[in-house]
Amino acid sequence: MFTGLVEGRGTLAGIEDLGNAVRLAVRSSENMLEGENHVGESVCINGCCLTVVGIDGDILLFDAGPETLKKTNLGSLKVGDSVNLERALPVDGRLGGHFVQGHIDGVGSVVEIQEDGEWTTIWFQANEELCELMVPKGSIAIDGISLTLVDVEANRFSVALIPHTLEVTTLGICDVGQQVNLETDILGKYTKKLLTMET
Repeated sequence: MFTGLVEGRGTLAGIEDLGNAVRLAVRSSENMLEGENHVGESVCINGCCLTVVGIDGDILLFDAGPETLKKTNLGSLKVGDSVNLERALPVDGRLGGHFVQGHIDGVGSVVEIQEDGEWTTIWFQANEELCELMVPKGSIAIDGISLTLVDVEANRFSVALIPHTLEVTTLGICDVGQQVNLETDILGKYTKKLLTMET
């Protein structure tokens, strides 16, 4: 379980082809290195929960299988790309964002970036099935970042970003057309399931 409060940006240092999977070598941010990292630990990379399978100095290794590569933007990453990193929430930790499972529901794309001084509003396109699970002022995880929805339409939605979020996450360096991982609020998913169940 994660909170969507990104600890820092890492850099993809290498990609190893494993046949139907890949091994990602991610150079950790300084914030991540301040704590202990262990093989077997769960880390959210762009919102996708992966397991640390190896550690080499400031490099963390992760294996991403076919399903992960198909359903997320991790399969389109290139060496040198920045990624958002967050370690799993400790039992005694603060829940400053919202409950994020690290299970990606789908991929969206940046369609509009509106700058207003130090603040930025970004519009994302997503399929209607995902947008049905969103509500204005509700929560959304975009590339692992816990954000509050501003406007929600049939197949797109917007979020407003403060300067801090722009500085420490990949949304501060995103461009129109960029793909992002989306995880909708777990409460919305269970509510929809209950409402569609036959009684």
